[in-house]
Amino acid sequence: MARRYDPDRRQRIIDAAIAVVGERGIAGLSHRAVAAAAEVPLGSTTYHFATLDDLLVAALRQANRECLADFACWVDGLDPAVPLADQVAELVGQTLAGDRSRVELEYELYLAALRREAVRPIAAECLNEMVRLLGGRIGDEQTARAVVAFIDGLMLQHLLTGQPFEPAAVRAGLAGVLG
Repeated sequence: MARRYDPDRRQRIIDAAIAVVGERGIAGLSHRAVAAAAEVPLGSTTYHFATLDDLLVAALRQANRECLADFACWVDGLDPAVPLADQVAELVGQTLAGDRSRVELEYELYLAALRREAVRPIAAECLNEMVRLLGGRIGDEQTARAVVAFIDGLMLQHLLTGQPFEPAAVRAGLAGVLG
């Protein structure tokens, strides 16, 4: 029996893994669930990704590429004449005002690194790249690291608590961090 040529199968499996995590969380991720979502045989998922950690690494890399592309656009658009705290408040406000499913998915994958050693370096790479991008724009890597941490903490708090977003509180808090 001839093998079916399917050059996009690996990518469909990654996309399906992202969809499964988005719907069910990390706990719902399995080769079987991904195979069903990708409409491929179970053996295809284990052929391309021997372990779930391998699949998570691929999914997180893809999510990171999208996140970093958006972050790079934001960094490129920073206006030196406008206080950074105002621009961060605007970024967080826009992110939380939109469809939160993508942000929730990114944090779900990101936080998987706490328990999965293989995924941890991928999450760290993303954070380091955000710091590099922002640091290059504002001229101070330590400040950039503090701003990235502030954004992460703020986003997580709002996603977890559902509290209304208050730009003035964010601006004041970040202004305090920035000095």
